[in-house]
Amino acid sequence: VQLQASGGGLVQAGGSLRLSCAASGRTVSRIVMGWFRQAPGKEREFVAAIKSYPSYADSVKGRFTISRDNAKNTVILQMDSLKLEDTAVYYCAAGTGIILSAMRTAAAYNYWGQGTQVTVSS
Repeated sequence: VQLQASGGGLVQAGGSLRLSCAASGRTVSRIVMGWFRQAPGKEREFVAAIKSYPSYADSVKGRFTISRDNAKNTVILQMDSLKLEDTAVYYCAAGTGIILSAMRTAAAYNYWGQGTQVTVSS
């Protein structure tokens, strides 16, 4: 599976960004697709994932929405009401054979895209 992430950028607090992750080699509707992020000096953390249903980190619940565009074999992360603490490099990931209880675990994912920088300014 090859993953190509795009859509990062600079936005003011309270604004919105839309990240996309285009996949090739596997159908996104059949595997677990996730987004993780890593801020400077911090560990990579779970943001959201989707297969049968979406799952969100508590820190983004109600502000971020993960969805699939099956026609484009793409996973989208819509980020609204962005906060300074959302600043990070965002990575999309794909996992084959992930049990649903492991969707929030980075080590469970086999494939990773390149990161895309999201910077939220005050």
